[in-house]
Amino acid sequence: MTTLVSKVLPALYRALDMVIFVRQPDGLFQVVSDSPVWIQLWLKLAQQSQGYALTEVFSYLHYFMPDAERHWEHAGTNPLRSGPWIEIDELQRELVLEASAVWVEGKPILFIQRMGEDYYQEVARLQLMRNGLLVREELEAEVQRRTLQIKQREEEIALKLVSLTSFRDEETGAHVRRIGLYAATMAKALNWSQDKVDDIRIAAPMHDIGKIGVPDRILLKAGKLTEAEFSIMKRHTEIGAKMLENSRISSLDMAADIALCHHERWDGSGYPLGLSGHDIPIAARITTIVDVYDALVHERVYKLALSEEETIALMLEQKGKHFDPELLDLFMELLPVMRRIRCQVQEIDDLIVRAE
Repeated sequence: MTTLVSKVLPALYRALDMVIFVRQPDGLFQVVSDSPVWIQLWLKLAQQSQGYALTEVFSYLHYFMPDAERHWEHAGTNPLRSGPWIEIDELQRELVLEASAVWVEGKPILFIQRMGEDYYQEVARLQLMRNGLLVREELEAEVQRRTLQIKQREEEIALKLVSLTSFRDEETGAHVRRIGLYAATMAKALNWSQDKVDDIRIAAPMHDIGKIGVPDRILLKAGKLTEAEFSIMKRHTEIGAKMLENSRISSLDMAADIALCHHERWDGSGYPLGLSGHDIPIAARITTIVDVYDALVHERVYKLALSEEETIALMLEQKGKHFDPELLDLFMELLPVMRRIRCQVQEIDDLIVRAE
C-alpha cells in the first residue's frame, strides 16, 4: 500500500499542477513534492540556505500569510484558500496561481497550484454573467424611466380632468396638488410600494371630479343647500366613480374608489353607501383626512381659514367617528411634513388653468 501511495500521490500532484511546501519554524518553506517547470524560476529566486522565502517572490502571499498562520495555529484541517492571483513568468506569460493553507499530521502545509483552463472558463462565465447583469440593469433603468414618463402623463391627465371641475366651483389647483402630496406622504409612511404611492398621489386629487355632473344652481349656490339639493350634491361621489371605473389604469382605478368613498365615515354615518371601518378603501380614508385638513386651514369665498390649532382640535373630535383613528394618529405624526407641503404649495404654483 505504501508503495502504491508513493506512486499515486506524485502523479496526482502533477495532474493538479500543484507544489506542496511545509512551513518551517523560521518562516521559510521546504518543498515536499515535485517542482513543475513553471515554479522553478521562482524557487531559484526564493532559495536561501535553509529553505525558500516564498513571500519575497510571491508578493501576494505576503498578505495571505497572516491568515494562514492563524489557520495553522488552530490546526485547521479544511483548506484556507488565498484566492487566485496573477504572476508574469520569464517569458512574459500570464500565470494564475492560488495558495491553500492546511494542517496535516501536525505540520503546517502550503499548496501552490497553477490554475488551468477551468479557471479561464469560469472567468469567461462570470464575465458573461456580469455583462448580462449590466444589460439587465440598463433594461431596468429604461423600464423605470418609461414608467416615470407614464406616471407623469397620468398625473397630467388627472390634473386636466380635475381642471374641468375647478372652472365651475371654488376648488383651486394648489389645493388638489396638495391633496396628492399629503396622501402620498401618508402612503409612504405606511410602507406602500412606490407604484402605489405614485397612484395615490395621482388619484387623490380626483376625489371631487364627479362635481362636473352637479348642476350650477346647486354647485355654486352661496347659501345652505336644501335637503333635496344636498341629495343631488351627494351624487357627485357616484358620478365620479362612474367616470373613472374600469379604466385598467391602476391610478384611475384607485381614483374611482376614492371618488366613491371619500365621504364615507369610519362610524358608518357617511354616504353614498354607508360603509364603515375597514370596509372603506384605505385610499379613500387617507384622502378624507387630508382633504378635510386642507379645506379647513385655507380660506374660501364662502368661509374664513381656521388656524391649524383649531383645525387639529376639530379633527381630533372626529377621531373614530368621521376619521379612521389609526390613520388620523399617523397624520398627526406627519404633521410637520404636511405643514411644509402646505406652505410650499401655494396658489402661485397652481398647475390648473382657471377661468378669470
